[in-house]
Amino acid sequence: MSMSKFIAALVCILFCVACEQQKNTFTDTRDSKVYKTVKIGGQVWLAENLNYNASGSKCYDNKPDNCDKYGRLYSWETAMKSCPSGWHLPGSAELEVLMEMVGDEKNDTEEDKFGFFTLQGGYGYLSGYFYDINNFSYWWSTDEYGSYSTYRRHIYYNNEYTDDDSYIKSLLRSVRCVQD
Repeated sequence: MSMSKFIAALVCILFCVACEQQKNTFTDTRDSKVYKTVKIGGQVWLAENLNYNASGSKCYDNKPDNCDKYGRLYSWETAMKSCPSGWHLPGSAELEVLMEMVGDEKNDTEEDKFGFFTLQGGYGYLSGYFYDINNFSYWWSTDEYGSYSTYRRHIYYNNEYTDDDSYIKSLLRSVRCVQD
């Protein structure tokens, strides 16, 4: 093979890889952050926790490096309006489809078959207290449970299970957006 054919083939391979990677990302036009995406059960999800600096959102322990690694934490009210255009906070039914597809998949980046799970961002309080980083992932849903609570999904790293329950809206949780 001549050097020019080799270079042409290499360029083609690199272009195809770049195109494939581009298909699996989304750029938030509000802040130019690029997120991995994944299609699971007919739904397209951000494969990372949202890291949009919405008013009222916080970094775990108020440290910007934690936002870079785990995404931001949001109150339910802030989470409801934080997903970018063309995306939304999922309802319980959408989360149920997701969890039916991934099952009790271990939340370990080395064993993550779906490319959905990331490091566990924990949760926090508006007052500034934070808990469970690297142990739990908590994601908001749109479904309310009474006036002060909402359903949420969480994954506990060491026990490898997923569960739904309700929690007060003022706590700070992670956000995973699903495409409209």
